Amino acid sequence: MSKRFLLIGPEDGVEVLKSLGSPTRLQILSLLHQHEALNVNEISDMLGLPQSSTSTHVNALEKAGLILTESQKARKGSQKLCRAAHDEIVLSFVGQRQVDSDVIEVAMPVGLYSSYDVIAPCGLCSGDGIIGYLDSPDTFLLPDRMKAGLLWFTKGNVEYQFPNNARIAGKPIKELELVMELSSEVPGTSDNWPSDINITVNGARIAIWTAPGDYGDQRGKYTPDWWKLAGSQYGHLKSFRVTTDGTFVDGIRVSDVNLAQLKLDEHRSIRVQISVPEGADHPGGINIFGRGFGNYDQDIILRLWT
Repeated sequence: MSKRFLLIGPEDGVEVLKSLGSPTRLQILSLLHQHEALNVNEISDMLGLPQSSTSTHVNALEKAGLILTESQKARKGSQKLCRAAHDEIVLSFVGQRQVDSDVIEVAMPVGLYSSYDVIAPCGLCSGDGIIGYLDSPDTFLLPDRMKAGLLWFTKGNVEYQFPNNARIAGKPIKELELVMELSSEVPGTSDNWPSDINITVNGARIAIWTAPGDYGDQRGKYTPDWWKLAGSQYGHLKSFRVTTDGTFVDGIRVSDVNLAQLKLDEHRSIRVQISVPEGADHPGGINIFGRGFGNYDQDIILRLWT
């Protein structure tokens, strides 16, 4: 089973770091990793804390997206069952690297996918308005999809076909990087709505990143005014990098998949699939932000180091 990573930066990790600043909350997370799932009474008994104090700590952890909860029937009413949302939490200070003359870069608009298979709720937006019809997968066929700056779906995938310009130039590839702004997708918004977003290159799954939530607490820096605040506003800018030593997300090694397994020398194009599959542990949908939406005014970026 793949590990569930939460990768945070100094800008988007403040609430998580505040929550982890409490020794009691760290004890609760430790217990949940030992026992998989516990209710509030069980946590209270194990730590020797009043139930009211335990509930306060559990609520704080839930708000920060560090635990998942569900209601469980009890003798009197219901009880909150708690599970840890992540196996590892990593604070990364790795930013975007400076692009130099040894890098071939291609920017792909989010609507310029080569194939798709999506399940509603789903949709596409341009800077001017909704494209086609909301919650209709057939809308993803419309020619106007090329104007999209935001797309979303609940389950399924979109695939992009990038030109393999390094192969065309006859240069060996030393490293591949994908950079894109992503969040999970829920009707409305929710800071605590994890989703396992799968990234696949040439048929090889390089990484699963668990998006913590779908954000609507404030308007995205580039999100147009006509888009209601109740809709998805921004995501996390993520870097997926494949080297000869494995795959890294924001500089943290997450899998053994390396460049050789992508077989880049054999193909004139590089197929990148972004998906939330049926069997995901957290099937929380996806938003992909492009130019004119979110906090980063950019398309999906592919970089090849030669």
